[in-house]
Formats: sequence, structure tokens, C-alpha cells
Amino acid sequence: MREHVVVREYARLTTSAVTDASLDVARVPESAFDWLCRESARLQRSGAALVQVDDRRWLRLDSYVGVIETPCGTRIEILPKTAEHGDNREAARRLLRKMLARCLDVPTRETSPTDIQTFDAPLTEWVMGQFLHSLDRLVKRGLRFDYHRVQEEQRFLRGRLDLPRQLRQPPGRDHLFQIEHDVFDADRPENRLLCSALDRVCRLTRDAGNWRLAHELATFLAPVPRSRNVNDDFRRWRTDRLLAHYQPARPWCALILGEHTPLSVLGGWHGTSLLFPMEKIFERYVEACLRKTLPPDATLKTQASSGYLCRHNSQNWFQLKPDFLIKQGEQTWVLDTKWKLLDQSLGNTKEKYRLSQSDFYQLFAYGHRYLPAAGQMLLIYPMTTRFDLPLPIFTYSQELHLRVVPFDLEKGRIAVGPGEAWRLPWVREFA
Repeated sequence: MREHVVVREYARLTTSAVTDASLDVARVPESAFDWLCRESARLQRSGAALVQVDDRRWLRLDSYVGVIETPCGTRIEILPKTAEHGDNREAARRLLRKMLARCLDVPTRETSPTDIQTFDAPLTEWVMGQFLHSLDRLVKRGLRFDYHRVQEEQRFLRGRLDLPRQLRQPPGRDHLFQIEHDVFDADRPENRLLCSALDRVCRLTRDAGNWRLAHELATFLAPVPRSRNVNDDFRRWRTDRLLAHYQPARPWCALILGEHTPLSVLGGWHGTSLLFPMEKIFERYVEACLRKTLPPDATLKTQASSGYLCRHNSQNWFQLKPDFLIKQGEQTWVLDTKWKLLDQSLGNTKEKYRLSQSDFYQLFAYGHRYLPAAGQMLLIYPMTTRFDLPLPIFTYSQELHLRVVPFDLEKGRIAVGPGEAWRLPWVREFA
């Protein structure tokens, strides 16, 4: 019988009986335990460890969220760890879907609160369902056809006779014509990719509704050839106005085919796995939300890379890449995100709100290379009940200051307290 285990980041897994199971501790079969150990050892060689082995009976998950399915059929769903939700699976699941939807630039009409709250299924089925509904709407509006050149051998003339090939015909084949002509059909990169993703969904889905819709679409799209080079077809995907109705399906198609999947656990056994590093989800979610609140005259640049820590032998060494650089007129702000839970009650020299000293060194370097050495920087953490207001200002010098601020994951904005003296152009409407 297939097992479904629901845990969250950094949860501990064991093969022994668990008396008090929760999202932080769960039992898995020995076959799933052993497979996780093997996969983690394989992935660790490329720097993407899946779990940490505490001892021979315990595993600790890393900061990835999503779904893993082992060869024995055990499905492990990993949810984000936020103190706000405790052991509330549905709230954590809803938050993850909301963040993923915003990260993938899905239009608001496709991810309304009603849809998110009423959809109760594992993450993989949810992603497949989103892709199928986007593809269904696309098909109803009509596939785009295109002309492409065909060279073939026929018993009749059609288009243009290819004389060089015709003259090279061997004896006994003079009755056949080497022709070249244009065909107007659905064989184009966008359609090939969508059909390839659809084939994968048909194989993997277990949800009855998804299975029915997938096979209906597969029957309709059967004449369309499948992609032979996914990366090349994605590069050739057009974004002009004639293909505007294709855009909602693209992020889901890319996700299904693995282009945007940060880690896909597909070893010798091809199972269903979809894992996302929570740090990257948080970073991209904050970026998407900031872009919606920035004034028209402000610009946001991600992963700025013009600054270096030092020079050596006339070369720049140790590139500095803050998450965001916001400019408005003559003002510049440096922002960095950290997926970590703070506690504002621990404001003492020993516990330091659970802040990391290395993060402050990092921001110090950013400030001296990108501001330089004068201005405001923000360190953004997820908002919880233990951290719901900005911390007092951290002063590097009289000109260089750092604010540690909470980010409201539900409302998608930086949280500021009433009567705050500091103001930023992208949070002024929320103060």
C-alpha cells in the first residue's frame, strides 16, 4: 500500500515507530529510508544534498520543499516551515502554492484565493492541473499554425522540383519526383513543447480529473510532433502578440519538462519528484511583490554583479551579488533576503535575534561597493508572530545603516509599524 507522509523543512525521518508524529517527525518505510540515503549521496557530489544522515535510524531533511516519490511508492510532501502555521498543513500548503504561483508569473485570474483554498491535492497534481487548465484554454482559443519547408519523394509533382536531387536519382527510380514545398501545420516549437509536457502528465498523473482532461487533450493534439530538443525549442518560443494566449501555459510547461525545476530527483528509477529550494522561492516571491509596489520612476535590478570585494594583480576578485538593487533618482537601496525565522524578543548580545554574523559581514561589503558606504540597506526575513515589526536600526557608520525588516507572506509586502520614522518609496502606501 502506498504511503503519503507530510512533513516540513528540516523534519526528521526514521524507520522506527513514532509515538508523537508531527510535521517535524515522521516514520517512513525502510525501503524509502534507504533510497533517500542513496539519492542524497548521489546528489551530494554535485553540491545538492537532499538529506542529512543523523545516524543509522534518523534522517534530517534540508531546506527543500515539494514532493518526493520513492520507488516503493512512498510519497513525501515537504512543506515550508513557518511558525505562523504550526502543524496546519493546509495553511502551509496554501502559502507554498501562492508563493510558487507568484514566482512563476501566473496571471491573477488563474490563482485567485478561491482556487487556492479549495484545491486539496499534493503539489505535483496541483502543478499538473494548472498546466492542463492553461492548455485547455489555449486549445479552445486555437493553436497557432506555421509554414515550414518539406523535402520529400513523391509520385507526383507538388511545389518545386529539386533538380540536383532529381538528377542524382538511380536507374529505375525515374518515375519518382524529389520535391520541395511548404506545409502549413502545427509543427512549431511552442506546440511541440506543450505536447511533450502533456505526454509526461498523461504518464504521471493519478488524479481522475487530471487524467481525463489530459487524455482528452492528448487525443486532440495527437497529430502534433513532440519536441526532440527541449532547450532549443524553449529558446525559439516566440512571445509576440500572435502568441499572447500561449504565455500563461509556458511557466507550467517549463516546470513539467524540468527547465525551471531546481532539483529533480530522477535517478535510475523515474519517479515523480518536484523539489524547490525555499530560499530561492522566498527571494523570487519578494521580487515579484516588490515589482508590483515600486513607483514608476524606480527600477529594481536582481543579482547585481558590478561590485567586487577587492582587486589583485589588476583583476577583480570575489564578486558581490546582492539579491536586489533599487534605484530612484539619486537614491540607491541594497536589499537581501534570508529564509530564516527570527525572534525579536531575543535582543541580547548572546542570541542577537537569531541573526547570523556572516550575513552582516555580507551586507557590510555590499554597502561599501554599491552605495558606497552611505545609504540604507535592508535585510528581509519572513514575518512571524515572533517577528512582526522592523528591528531597531543597525549602524555600520554615521552614513551607512541597515534595517532588518519582516516580509508579510500572506499580504506580499514589507511590514512597517505605525508611526515609523523611516520611509521607503515602495512601502509608503502600507505605513
